[in-house]
Amino acid sequence: MTAALDNIRVLDMSRILAGPWASQLLGDYGADVVKIERPGDGDDTRQWGPPWLGEQSAYFLSTNRNKRSVTVDISTVKGQAVIRDLAAQADVLLENYKVGTLARYKLDPEELMALNERLIVCSISAFGQTSSRASEPGYDAMIQASGGLMSITGAADEQGGGPQKVGVAIADIMAGMYATTAILAALNTRAQTGKGQVIDVPLYDSQVAWLANQNMNFLVGGTVPKRMGTAHPNLVPYQSFATSDGSLMLAVGNDRQFADCMRCLDLATLSRNEKFADNAARLANRAELVAQIQERLSSNTTAYWLNVLSARQVPSGPINDIGEVLGGAYAGERHLVRNLENGAGDNVPTVANPVHLGSTPVRYDRAPPLLGEHTDEVLREWLGYSAEQISELRSGSAI
Repeated sequence: MTAALDNIRVLDMSRILAGPWASQLLGDYGADVVKIERPGDGDDTRQWGPPWLGEQSAYFLSTNRNKRSVTVDISTVKGQAVIRDLAAQADVLLENYKVGTLARYKLDPEELMALNERLIVCSISAFGQTSSRASEPGYDAMIQASGGLMSITGAADEQGGGPQKVGVAIADIMAGMYATTAILAALNTRAQTGKGQVIDVPLYDSQVAWLANQNMNFLVGGTVPKRMGTAHPNLVPYQSFATSDGSLMLAVGNDRQFADCMRCLDLATLSRNEKFADNAARLANRAELVAQIQERLSSNTTAYWLNVLSARQVPSGPINDIGEVLGGAYAGERHLVRNLENGAGDNVPTVANPVHLGSTPVRYDRAPPLLGEHTDEVLREWLGYSAEQISELRSGSAI
């Protein structure tokens, strides 16, 4: 079967995480993704180990499947010419250089789109291409901090908490997701107009955008959201609780579920108490309700309570570590881990794309590439370069 984007060529000039996450998704959907890397060093994350699989870091492996690696030195005149030739054949160019860098090499969107009016150029940066802060660098942790996420992540102040970073670089990942959806939207527009366009995706703006209900809690309610640990600002009970041998997560989303939950805990009278009769009342009396639920859950084991709650379909679950998630039976059932062989003969595990397309399935064609593994192949396929031309570029350190 064909893949959804198997007619699309992506020139990926991004590195680290936000851009590579977007291009990996496009590759999963079938696009021919060519990853441009610095000769000798490559993507910064190639060195972000341990752990290592062969000579490749686990970090790099997490975000670069379904791509071909081509090494080009864009600081050289001949290297810049190679990029222009590739851009002329591409549908999408994705980059996350510091604002102004590509313009210095005459590889900015205006230059490249003059060569290829169908080209879609997506730029990911810390603060956007034109803002007063456009020249500032940005990494995920500082965006999580300055964009508001850390102010609502972690235990409450009264519990001794302080601002916490999320355990993965979620600001980068979400910017990559926004970039992917924007590219798909631009491809649809191009199908109607025949013209490409420029896309500007700032990490900061993306971070602010996906604060979702917490943003609206402030805009509508006027109160600045605070850290609440695992608790939910708009629902009760919706947090983790200790049991006699561990913890579990309750996620009660409506009054019916609350009544069922209370029956499971032998606290049915609480669902008839006016202080807990609906969600607004439960929010007003959060501390009292949580204390009673906690006392009850402490009386038995996690497994016991999960069985009881599951029988009535009360949303609840264990708090698993990543080893339990990826090593569990359900991971096997869902094929959450796939294995691909790379160019060095290593067996590379990869976590599956969660999307299941009925007629154009996600592809797992390529393990993350070795540095420069496909340079000659791509220059021949995309550009028709001869062996002599490639040899000349290599001898001049352009590739």
